[in-house]
Amino acid sequence: MLAQLGAPPVNRDGSWAIEYKWDGVRGVVTVAGGQVRVRSRNARNFTGTFPELAGLAPALDGRSAMLDGEIVALDRGGRSDFARIQRRLGVSRPTPRLLAAVPVVYVIFDLLSLDGKLLLDQPYEKRRAVLDALDLADPVLQVPPYVTGLSGAEMLRTAAEHGLEGVVAKKLGSTYRPGRRSASWRKSLLRHRASVVIGGWTPGQAARTGGLGALLLGQSTPAGLRYLGHCGTGWDQATARQLQQTLSAIARPDSPFVQPLPPAEARAARWVAPVLVGDVEYRALTAEGRLRHPSWKGLRPDLGRR
Repeated sequence: MLAQLGAPPVNRDGSWAIEYKWDGVRGVVTVAGGQVRVRSRNARNFTGTFPELAGLAPALDGRSAMLDGEIVALDRGGRSDFARIQRRLGVSRPTPRLLAAVPVVYVIFDLLSLDGKLLLDQPYEKRRAVLDALDLADPVLQVPPYVTGLSGAEMLRTAAEHGLEGVVAKKLGSTYRPGRRSASWRKSLLRHRASVVIGGWTPGQAARTGGLGALLLGQSTPAGLRYLGHCGTGWDQATARQLQQTLSAIARPDSPFVQPLPPAEARAARWVAPVLVGDVEYRALTAEGRLRHPSWKGLRPDLGRR
């Protein structure tokens, strides 16, 4: 079940459960017969990528369950950092060194089944009560609280004060609908975030000469790849080199975009097959539908082309 983007609820009647939004990778985890299986929201197998989550089996003490949550890597301030967890994505067998350098935490916010009984038709408030009663004890697991006595705007201000991504509000009476984006779940971000397709790149200039200057980004539509603009910030030198190597391997001679690009960008463009998805943050969309002040957040190997 996915949240719709929107303004935070006023919540005068306390009918919304409001939680802070975690910036990581959505993970549905199934525990049965002592075995743990981890899947992304697009059903990709992440079991080997996040072996730490095997701790769920002993934490459940032999019970079977299906849980929904966010797999995150925390910074020194305890905030989720997508740039950090990106180092774990695409690695099916992480080395002990990588596991130590980028540990993860599974932030659990929903319980979909327990002991073989589906809970999808139960209200969110009851599912969370059953989840809380499990009292899961493991350093890799967190079940964060939610708040009903504050407005979404108040929670969003607190999120801003602590450098968090935003808040998610869920109707206490909402049932769980797998794969659907529901108005009963609402996310409010301090900055907008979108998953985009890379259609090309331009070489850097000055201090970036010979390296990556900007990514040319698009959105998949029924008519083809629609140009969203270019993004030239949000990575360090190591990430830039890795991106450039990855893009060079999927080069193509012509533009994958359905409309012509601005001449200045088209002249310098290096086109690529539109198969890589990444995330950007941006302030707003222009009247032309272009990203305003985008910042690169990282590749999303857990997502297919969108």
